[in-house]
Amino acid sequence: MLDPQARALLDLMIQNRVPPVHTLSPADARRFYRDRRSFTQPEPPAMAEVRELSMKGPGGTVPMRLYRPQAAPGAAWPLLVYFHGGGWTIGDLDTHDVLCRQLATAGACAVLSVDYRLAPEHRFPGAVEDCVAATEWARAQAGALGIDARRIAVGGDSAGGNLAAVVALTLRDAARAGASAAPALAAQLLIYPATDMRAVAPSHQTNAQGYLLTADSIAYYRGHYTPEAATWNDWRVSPLLAKDLSSLPPALVLTAGFDPLRDEGRQYADALSAAGNRVQYVCFERQVHGFITMSRVLDEANSAVALSGSVLQRLWAGL
Repeated sequence: MLDPQARALLDLMIQNRVPPVHTLSPADARRFYRDRRSFTQPEPPAMAEVRELSMKGPGGTVPMRLYRPQAAPGAAWPLLVYFHGGGWTIGDLDTHDVLCRQLATAGACAVLSVDYRLAPEHRFPGAVEDCVAATEWARAQAGALGIDARRIAVGGDSAGGNLAAVVALTLRDAARAGASAAPALAAQLLIYPATDMRAVAPSHQTNAQGYLLTADSIAYYRGHYTPEAATWNDWRVSPLLAKDLSSLPPALVLTAGFDPLRDEGRQYADALSAAGNRVQYVCFERQVHGFITMSRVLDEANSAVALSGSVLQRLWAGL
């Protein structure tokens, strides 16, 4: 059964004739995404510090935002490097500002939100390059930022979950090749991640229409980010297809029951476990894609944030 709160939200969107994302230009889709957050997101939780930062990335300046929660750790902060969702096409620092604040509080950590390049202006691998560079920058600047370099995690929702998984694989490979002597990542927080761009898992059929993220919107996002089908087998696009998933950071994978991406998220969690990694998997069976950012109207969004924070805190404590 669909969560009654999620059902009410979907019905309200239909009643208000909210246009499906695939009918909009990228510019209009970005504007609608920013504008509707005021209805589904609560007021931003207070932080001890919110700092605007930037770094020189492979394709130009990458804006970032650093959050520190009110509680002081008494030592260098653990850090979650966070990549927002939005199909690699929409979303920004503001659309995920509330979620990053919530995760900073729940995880008792600093959060660095990364405003990576978006498609179609910057197609694959632009977003991957920016996210890898931002994570490496955070590790290199840990001392200056007051961050504990041994306790850096990556995370993201949807497209951001895809990017977090790819960053973890990329940095593991760099360490294996001797290209990096930095400490290994502490964790991965993968929230309904896109892991297989081929979109072949059964839930792409069973949840294809009617639950916010649709087959049409997936095709829209994919067409902007990776229009060439030949790229869909690249693990930097489809981390589920990576030949080696061993020696990766502990992962928490969250999915939603009424989400086209549900099954590929479960498949990735299972593949990580089969490769010998520590993995926790939780499916919020009654929820739709995107629910974790909607805590004003969906109670289970708060539960997902709290769960994410508690798992991160346990992982921080083990280092």
